Amino acid sequence: MDSLDLQVLRQARDWRAEGHRVWLVTVVETWGSAPRPPGALLALRDDGLVVGSVSGGCVEDDLIERVRQGERVDKPSEIRYGVSKEEAARFGLPCGGTLRLVQEPLTDPAWIDELLTRTARHELVGRRLHLPTGAVTLEPARRGEAFAFDGQTLRAVFGPRWRLLMIGAGQLSRALAQMALMLDFEVICCDPREEFNTTWDLPGTRYAPGMPDDVVLELELDPHSAVVALTHDPKLDDMALLEALKSPAFYVGALGSRANTASRKQRLALFDLSADEINRLHGPIGLDIGSRTPGEIAVSILAEIIAVRNSVELRQKKPVEVTGPACSI
Repeated sequence: MDSLDLQVLRQARDWRAEGHRVWLVTVVETWGSAPRPPGALLALRDDGLVVGSVSGGCVEDDLIERVRQGERVDKPSEIRYGVSKEEAARFGLPCGGTLRLVQEPLTDPAWIDELLTRTARHELVGRRLHLPTGAVTLEPARRGEAFAFDGQTLRAVFGPRWRLLMIGAGQLSRALAQMALMLDFEVICCDPREEFNTTWDLPGTRYAPGMPDDVVLELELDPHSAVVALTHDPKLDDMALLEALKSPAFYVGALGSRANTASRKQRLALFDLSADEINRLHGPIGLDIGSRTPGEIAVSILAEIIAVRNSVELRQKKPVEVTGPACSI
């Protein structure tokens, strides 16, 4: 369900539109310590260009060499690497790992356009490939569904890009946005203050000049969405948090010391939020890595967002007692 797989499909579609023959290669099963999990995807062009990865090593080189030597697969078929210990070592599969792949020709890319359109609407989409016929069908999917392959049918789930909404367009937001883009987040910055609006010029991001609570509602936040309030202004942060905490967003956090966080939670309790919804708020925001500069604070925030996304216990939170000046995050 990695959104990077959507980039692989987009590139495969574009190559096909340019007149190239294209094959999709999917990891369907692994044994031992194989480098890439089932569902990992690669697109291979008829001249040997590739996008994506199925092993991160020599398997890609072998697939490229097969194509350059004239191999042309006309229907879905399986390939297995690392059957013997020697072959596993040759293809960079550690500990005797084995890798089983399905390679399929991309004949009609129309399903890719539909899949990209549906995931752009933040839908989860299941793609089913019937190996004997090569038929591809798309169907609704649910969060948590795993990749499946029974020897005849391959089913993979594709989700939308992870999305980060930042409230506030200050220096910290710029650092956070740049790092989030590197991690393939869709980044939206919301700040109604005109003096910030005119100076936001970060390529690859979207600027929303409306009131933050209105923008939260307009985005229709889903479980692929994270929200961080970074202005230190309750008039901007609190109303956005009020709506975000009622949404399915997987992460909602706010900048501020422990004292500020406690005051914020007291204010939020005056509205129609349950105790469980208020307790979803991450604050002080970020993991405790001794952050001081905007870049360091951005690292700590993104580390916490990724940990929550991956259901990892937040073991490196800030201590309960804070001495000295209130921590800025």
